[in-house]
Amino acid sequence: MTLSTTWLSQSAKLKTTFSALALCALSNTAMAAAINKSAVQFIGPLGADMQLKPYQTDHRDAIIANLLPSLQKSTDSIRVFGNELDWQSFDKVSALTLGGLQALKFTASTERFSQGSLTLKGIENAQLFIDGEKQTEKNKSYELALSQGDHQFVIITEQVANWNEVELDFTAKSELDTVQFSAKQQHGLSAKQLFDAPTVSYISMAPNGDYFITSQRHYEDTTANQAQYVTELKDEKNNTLYRFESAQPSNITWSPDSKSLVYLLNGELKRLNLKTMQLSVIAKNLAGANGFQFFDNNSLIFSWSKSPTDNGKLTKHYQGLQDRWSYARTTSQVYLLDIPTGLSKILSQGPLSHSLEDFDAKSGRVLMSRSAQAMQLSPQPATELVELNLATSALTVLGQYNTFNQAKYTDDGIYVTAGPDFNNGLGRNLPEGMLANNYDGQLYLLSRDGKKATALSKEFNPAIGQLNVLKNGDALIKVTEQDTVQLYQFDLSKKRFNKVNTGFDVVEQVSYSHERTPRILVTGTTASTPQQLKQLSLGKSRAKVMWDSKPIGYENTQVASLEEFNFTNKDGIEIKGRVYLPHDLDSNKQYPALVYYYGGTSPVTRGFTGRYPFNLWAEHGYVVYVLQPTGATGFGQEFSAKHVNAWGEYTANDIIDGTKAFLDKYSFVDSKRVGNLGASYGGFMTMLLATKTDMFSASIAHAGISNITSYWGQGWWGYLYSAEASKNSYPWNNPTLYSQHSPVFHADKVTTPLLLLHGDSDTNVPVGESHNMYTALKLLGKDVDLIEYKGADHQIFARDKRFDWWNTMLAYFDKNLKDQPQWWQYLYPEK
Repeated sequence: MTLSTTWLSQSAKLKTTFSALALCALSNTAMAAAINKSAVQFIGPLGADMQLKPYQTDHRDAIIANLLPSLQKSTDSIRVFGNELDWQSFDKVSALTLGGLQALKFTASTERFSQGSLTLKGIENAQLFIDGEKQTEKNKSYELALSQGDHQFVIITEQVANWNEVELDFTAKSELDTVQFSAKQQHGLSAKQLFDAPTVSYISMAPNGDYFITSQRHYEDTTANQAQYVTELKDEKNNTLYRFESAQPSNITWSPDSKSLVYLLNGELKRLNLKTMQLSVIAKNLAGANGFQFFDNNSLIFSWSKSPTDNGKLTKHYQGLQDRWSYARTTSQVYLLDIPTGLSKILSQGPLSHSLEDFDAKSGRVLMSRSAQAMQLSPQPATELVELNLATSALTVLGQYNTFNQAKYTDDGIYVTAGPDFNNGLGRNLPEGMLANNYDGQLYLLSRDGKKATALSKEFNPAIGQLNVLKNGDALIKVTEQDTVQLYQFDLSKKRFNKVNTGFDVVEQVSYSHERTPRILVTGTTASTPQQLKQLSLGKSRAKVMWDSKPIGYENTQVASLEEFNFTNKDGIEIKGRVYLPHDLDSNKQYPALVYYYGGTSPVTRGFTGRYPFNLWAEHGYVVYVLQPTGATGFGQEFSAKHVNAWGEYTANDIIDGTKAFLDKYSFVDSKRVGNLGASYGGFMTMLLATKTDMFSASIAHAGISNITSYWGQGWWGYLYSAEASKNSYPWNNPTLYSQHSPVFHADKVTTPLLLLHGDSDTNVPVGESHNMYTALKLLGKDVDLIEYKGADHQIFARDKRFDWWNTMLAYFDKNLKDQPQWWQYLYPEK
């Protein structure tokens, strides 16, 4: 008999065999039932001639752990010690005993967080893995806690007397804990895939384009928070020529003639001869050195920093605003290293740190930037662009600027990226009286002497980011273009921006050859497809895929579908957005929804994964609406300038009106079950929205700002960010902005349940910002929770904390939007 639900209504049915379903129960009494063997796959014997089973050796766990990845793969067979073994349905197995090892594999699917226990009968020695993680056994039973979605179970057995007597029984904790078991290979997207799957974390192409380096990173249960890296040298046909040492090399740089490369590893600067593949050590004891580049074939230019010691002092005397940063008194200078002898000589000097911007070996000139003075009161320190003539040791100041990002030589001058206010507002393209948002990057061209500057991007809406210069003098730049990150070539002769067709929504890393027609390596994703590495040539529209993470980390994985959803706000401006839909969505049902935003100076880009995994939320049954409110860069200067001195004024209206438009469009979304969340400035927006509307049923603010004044005056970055967000406004000349736009001043208006998340070591938005709001709401008797992540800064990076963080957010929304509090209660039981 096949059941359409996981619960039986009569006790007489307790012995019914399940068809791909788990447990049944009567009322609130938990009862066990056997999993139908047709829902389970079997393979064995693995290593039939084993004299001793793993549990009889000193290395059981290692033996089992090394076998596990082969069993997890979605393949029909496995070859072990030369023998081809096929997976088969467990109900076809009739042997009494088998040699070697055997394995069972199946999928457990849940529509909600579910708990229970799995009992193994007839198996003497076994290990159970769920989604690759080893489970703890107690009296042949395993306690399970499964989040919504699909979970892979693998049981590796070592001793079975009679396979005909083997049974797997599942007992649910309560009648609400529903689990379906099957042999299906197709599964929904998981958190582990998004975090653990291999990604290309570094790329670098040789100047001649004949070689390139990739570094792949992945995580696994056995190494927990420690990432695993594989760094390889490849030829243009993607063949591996050399694999680097097990540790992760850094500061990789190619010689101009492409005959060798240099890298740092374990404190040693090494050189690899690409013809002989021989290694030599150039220098040691290079703590604080970074940014190595070949100046010519025989020397390297680099930066070398030195941090002062406090010599056990009991106090710290602050001498300027930058002194709030722990590294403010670290000085960095530019050096030149002679490769044959290992001798280094300093090029810059003095009390001011110098940053290497670029160099021209032919003319013997080095381009650097530095702060105008070591410590100063200005919230946005002025930057000097200086040029060093190596032949004369003369240092020339080319200019001093209040906004500055990068500078690179080109044949006709010097490219500079900076905000619209660069060089007395040269790049501004705004209505009279409107203040520019200097996070909206622009491109300029300086003459070599710095006396003449030309704005190149005033009519170009995307925000300029990373700058590179091609051999022909054109600029190759990454830009923020609405909610995407794209690659553009700036044609210097024609003063024109040309988009490079990468096929990505979000371009991540870029490397290129130094040929006249350069070859380009680029990594990236789309909103619905994971990372790829591609190679392309400028001027050609077709890109070649060199590596793809989808068949490696996302095989047989279902991903949410994506729809574009834009609306026009009250000012007649189109607000861009997108909607993620669960892959099995039934438009006749009603779904909960999540609304996500940032609201600060940058849009929420269309990456496949990240800190906020929209595709994963959709997999958990939420319709997800992501919008780009007024104030973000990438939509033109006037759009981004509205962020200045607004502190949520436009953004809140866009989020509220956008959510209303979203609910009007998507009738299958339940308007009574809509949650909202954001982080940093988005966390500020969540708190602020809670004081302005009751349209949301649950809200989450991560690292949010509750009091603009305390944020401005504390932490490392508050005053610096406020130099744009609150330009020319201070608590003494604009108290209304600082108080009336601060959520804590309106805490009495909050009616929505609110979860505050914060790293207790946050140096950007101090954890006190969440404490402010928590204290206010608790005193007011409001529904509020505060959770701190120990040792975490502004972002949650560590693998274990990331998974817990993701689970916490989903569990909170499940409790408030799905009426499913069990997951939250499991994570945070009442004391």
